[in-house]
Amino acid sequence: MRRERGSAAVLLLAVAGLVLVLALGVADAGIAFSARLQTAAAADAAALAAAPVTFRPFGATGTPVAEARRLARANGAVLVHCACSIDRTWRPRVVQVVVERRVSLLGLGAITVRASSRAEFAPAALLDGDI
Repeated sequence: MRRERGSAAVLLLAVAGLVLVLALGVADAGIAFSARLQTAAAADAAALAAAPVTFRPFGATGTPVAEARRLARANGAVLVHCACSIDRTWRPRVVQVVVERRVSLLGLGAITVRASSRAEFAPAALLDGDI
C-alpha cells in the first residue's frame, strides 16, 4: 500500500494539465472565430467605402484604394488588395477587396486572418433617388 502513496496527486496533476490544454484550445478557437468575424466586417466596410468613390461625379475626393485602406485600418485590418479602379461611366461596377489582420492566440502564437468582400455600386441609382 505504501507504493501507491502519492499516485492520486500525480493523476490529479495530469488531469489538471489536460483541462488546461483543452481550455487553451477552446479559448484560441473563440479568439480565431471572433477575429474571422471582425476581419470579414472590415472587408465589408472597406468594399462599401470604396465602391462609390469609383464614380468620379459622385463628388468624392481621394481614391477608392485610399478609402478602402482607411476603412480597413479603422476596423483593425490591413488592406491587401483592392480591385476598385475609377470608372467614369454610369454603368454598375463591382469593387472587390481583401484585408487581413494578425491575431495573437493564447496557446498557438499568432495567426493571420484574411477576408474578402465585394460591393456593387450603380451610379444610375443616384438619379432614381434609390440611394
